[in-house]
Amino acid sequence: MPAEASPLKVTIQDSVIVAMRAKEKERLATLRQITAAIKQIEIDKRIDLGDDEIIAVLTKMTKQRRDSLTQFQDAGRDDLAVIEIAELAIIEEFMPTALSEDEVAAEIKAAIAESGASSARDMGAVMKLLRPKIQGRADMGAVSGLVKAALSA
Repeated sequence: MPAEASPLKVTIQDSVIVAMRAKEKERLATLRQITAAIKQIEIDKRIDLGDDEIIAVLTKMTKQRRDSLTQFQDAGRDDLAVIEIAELAIIEEFMPTALSEDEVAAEIKAAIAESGASSARDMGAVMKLLRPKIQGRADMGAVSGLVKAALSA
């Protein structure tokens, strides 16, 4: 008997069907990219991804889109930038609600206290505690910088 599909995966699959019926070609293409990325990992690892793993896939996809968007804008390719913005918006529909700066700061403070970190050498332990709590809800690069700053102070 197969395991029950993750709620997020079901939501994405339902969105594919809705986009097909509505004949929304661009949205459908992006949704198919999402499902293909998820399916690729499931096949490679021979597992069914849960919501947390799917959020990690979506996080990676948003990072890729943001990087491409920056490059296209720097190169003056507004035509390609518009496509990246549209894809980014669709992918972000399935991401959890972003944390505010205050919420991120509170999570960092709690993780530092929980890990007993006292210097930048302890950064790995703090990030290990933070990652599952805020993955997909905050930019991990920025969070890393904030943790480093907090531990250096």
